Amino acid sequence: MTGKRRVTILGATGSVGQSTLDLIRRAPDQFDVYGLSAHRNVAALARDARAFGAKVAAIADEALYDDLKAALAGSDCTAVAGESAVIELASQPVDYVMAAIVGAVGLKPTLAAVRTGTCVAFANKECLVSAGPLMMQEVATHGATLLPVDSEHNAIFQVFEAHNRAAISRLILTASGGPFRTWSAVEMAAATPEQAVAHPNWAMGAKISIDSASMMNKGLELIEAHYLFDMPEDKIEIVVHPQSVIHSMVDYVDGSVLAQL
Repeated sequence: MTGKRRVTILGATGSVGQSTLDLIRRAPDQFDVYGLSAHRNVAALARDARAFGAKVAAIADEALYDDLKAALAGSDCTAVAGESAVIELASQPVDYVMAAIVGAVGLKPTLAAVRTGTCVAFANKECLVSAGPLMMQEVATHGATLLPVDSEHNAIFQVFEAHNRAAISRLILTASGGPFRTWSAVEMAAATPEQAVAHPNWAMGAKISIDSASMMNKGLELIEAHYLFDMPEDKIEIVVHPQSVIHSMVDYVDGSVLAQL
């Protein structure tokens, strides 16, 4: 592909959105930011829209439209607001969409992006957890590419031989165990939210940090892997690996294991 590639980031003010912008900042000759969205963080959205020359900035909370418009005054960026505006932004033709809106609220925008037939990088596992069959059907129907950003699923994606599925024995997802891995039940009963979000290995958003502390996140990831790689649940295993060196592994029937570290 020649020329700059156009990118839209849904959930631009979150941790994944900010990491994506950091990558674009490091390669300004390769990417153009078309659109950015955020839930309620007007200041950060306007700041990044100006810094990256975005054409459209969408704030999901409709009540904040005037604030966003004022924050973008004098720029060439168009301010829009509301859930429908975020979905409309996601449906605009670009080369890549980063779908990083937290929770099931990200489903409609992610589906809108998939239906454009583009490459959708997604960090929103709830899309597949809540609507896996629909998501995968729409990916196939529209010829889109679904690229997992979560380290575990991205690791599998890099070593998964989809054309040789019969040779795969199992998928192995790793889990750090979170901040409470060595705590007793009594200690965990008195745990505070601050302790729960203090992940021992990673700096993540609040929701995923809490889900990691409770290990609920790994349950969601198992469901995500089931749909994303079309593997039955009994061929997906989870191993607690506190060092977080190995992100995931694919175990083949010939006894070999491919991993991303």
